[in-house]
Amino acid sequence: MAIDFTDRVAIVTGAGGGLGRCYALELARRGARVVVNDLGGNPDGTGASSTPADATVATIRDAGGEAVASHDSVATHEGGAAIVQTALDAYGTVDIVINNAGILRDRAFANVALEDLRAVLDVHLLGAFHVTQPAFRVMKEKRYGRLLFTSSTAGLFGIFGAASYGSAKMGLVGLSNVLAIEGARAGITSNVIAPIGRSRLAKIEDFLGELGDVGDAVNPDLVTPLVLYLVSSECATTHEIFSAGGGRYARVFIAEGPGWFAGRGERPSVEDVATHFAAIRAQDGLVVPSTGTEEIGLLFQHLA
Repeated sequence: MAIDFTDRVAIVTGAGGGLGRCYALELARRGARVVVNDLGGNPDGTGASSTPADATVATIRDAGGEAVASHDSVATHEGGAAIVQTALDAYGTVDIVINNAGILRDRAFANVALEDLRAVLDVHLLGAFHVTQPAFRVMKEKRYGRLLFTSSTAGLFGIFGAASYGSAKMGLVGLSNVLAIEGARAGITSNVIAPIGRSRLAKIEDFLGELGDVGDAVNPDLVTPLVLYLVSSECATTHEIFSAGGGRYARVFIAEGPGWFAGRGERPSVEDVATHFAAIRAQDGLVVPSTGTEEIGLLFQHLA
């Protein structure tokens, strides 16, 4: 089965280099018309340049593909709207949004400046909101769409010194979860990718170095296959999180153990919780709720 994107219109933010560039090039190679968005700033979000986005577009066109550049910032509502409008003006619609743009201002938590936290949230979390909302409206009307949000192990599991980055990245999981539910009836899927690959933001080797020589395992091209499958028409999976890197692909999920139920009508004390804390923390019999309502339903099983 060949995965083909002919006649599909894709927006890829942060596509001037690294992971986003890989996604854009492969989408175009497989027939998609691509809006290559990149502000062209520094890893910390300062500065701007049209060169990265233009270079990706030139590569796509030189190979016979279709692409247009967008140099707008995802960090503002106007910028997000302009990115989507670029797709509508050039190609008349939007089918795919890959939210990949990001900046990095990592510091130990005690040293995090509020302005840095806001800057990171503006690009990662609010940036995804700014781009996705106008695209979601188009997708809802046409009753088809593929959304992909970029999280990170920093948000899913935590990394020292990544308080602002991790907060933003976990926020994207919540946003994707809600859009998966709201978009279901309109044929819109929404998933999350946590990539392990070399990018402009950070040298992934710095994090993996203690594990030994990683060689070509951090090549961002190795993330691309799963990304493209998740935004393809062949993939109906939604409301999920995936890790991808080095040729390994796996589902990541938020689960809930069976827990301990004090009994209907009981008023457990702190001491009761302490006594049963091992049962509360137990990981056997895990359940993976697909909605918040389903999670609350676990309680009602006991109440019934």
